[in-house]
Amino acid sequence: MRVVIALCLVAPFVAMLWVGSYAKVDPTFIGIPFFYWYQMLWVLVSTALTMVAYKLWQRDQRSRKGGASA
Repeated sequence: MRVVIALCLVAPFVAMLWVGSYAKVDPTFIGIPFFYWYQMLWVLVSTALTMVAYKLWQRDQRSRKGGASA
């Protein structure tokens, strides 16, 4: 469970630090170069992954406490 949580939190950092993968103009999306819309897409993806990691963390903590809700 904690490995999945870590992957959810690390994936956006790896994607943004690997600049060579998105340092290009094409394909454009409604006139916006790939470099920009790729980064903005990762803002949304990062939000979703952080929410998933948080929910998984809550589930993990509940199971470690014997099922008692916090």
